[in-house]
Amino acid sequence: MDSPHVISPWRSTPRVSVVFFLSAVFCVFAGIGFANDILDMGNQQPIHFAIEVLASGIFAVTYAFSGVTLRGKFWKAFFPLMAFQIFVMILSANLFPDLPRPAQPTISEMERIHGRLTFDALGIIITVCLGYAGFVVVFVKEGRRHIKAHTEKAILDGEMAAASEVQQLILPQTGESFPGYAVESVYRPADQVGGDFFQILPIGNNGLLIVLGDVAGKGLPAAMLVSMLVGSIRVLAEDTHNPALILRKLHDRLMGRTRGGFSTALAAFIADDGLVTIANAGHLSPYLDGQEIELRGALPLGIVTGVQYESTSFHLRPGSRLTFCSDGVVEAQNKNGELFGFDRAKALSQVPAAAMVKAAVDFGQSDDITVVTIERLATSKAIDAA
Repeated sequence: MDSPHVISPWRSTPRVSVVFFLSAVFCVFAGIGFANDILDMGNQQPIHFAIEVLASGIFAVTYAFSGVTLRGKFWKAFFPLMAFQIFVMILSANLFPDLPRPAQPTISEMERIHGRLTFDALGIIITVCLGYAGFVVVFVKEGRRHIKAHTEKAILDGEMAAASEVQQLILPQTGESFPGYAVESVYRPADQVGGDFFQILPIGNNGLLIVLGDVAGKGLPAAMLVSMLVGSIRVLAEDTHNPALILRKLHDRLMGRTRGGFSTALAAFIADDGLVTIANAGHLSPYLDGQEIELRGALPLGIVTGVQYESTSFHLRPGSRLTFCSDGVVEAQNKNGELFGFDRAKALSQVPAAAMVKAAVDFGQSDDITVVTIERLATSKAIDAA
């Protein structure tokens, strides 16, 4: 899962809106150059006057751009830019000093000043109007975009909430009892809906079928794939409890119905005498009494055709515990970038499922977390539980 990062407002805003906004800033503040010429009674040299107008607008654009980009740290650019602007203005004034003001201006001089001040006034009116128009365009365009995005987000939130409710319905009920076994399961999605799935189904007399996995991807596509897999598992469990066969049939359904979707998975059948038959498709191996079980490796479901899955068998003795978990446990990551890791997961594999999940979440959850523990009860405990 990718770590969250802040997206620059300039990248998330349409280019047309950015251009209109910065152009509006330029126009509005370019008017300061015209205002400065009015204060000098139209006596600025033409090149000095042009520099004043352009510099006022350009520096305003740089202030706006750096302020939006740096936000709370805008001062890192603001003070150097202001110092540079002051330097440019002083240099321009020294290189191109104002025209001398005669003690008794002639009629022609008065007409020149009048024409220059009229030009300045028109310049201010035009730049302010253009700037105002630019801001209005940006406001309207971004307002519409915001309303559209807000509406789409509301629809998506509703769909995600519905998907979350569906996921809760298809997952096993917490506290469900199985004769002969103490079963604990905890599922903690990283987002509103997750890509982890698991099923614990009673088979025959005191037998259990456990299938769990992790779908690639996030959000609604992953949730829909989870729903399809869970439905397939329940249908397949009515015909077979062979873990390798179940994985192969799930693999075939993924290959035939999805484009690019794949999933890790692990299936295990515990017979009434404690014999465990387990097959793996790229998922984390479970722990037996604190020790990782060595399983034959195979590719995840839905990647390439022709994959075969093989089973491994061992006995789950009375009092022994099997712990299954998703990679969200080992991939939990703290603020320093340190992973929870396999060693911590192995050390906690004998504690209750809720305790293991809490440890991973407190460490720094970054993905969906699922932990399922199955302890085979001694005969007397099994009778009491039944």
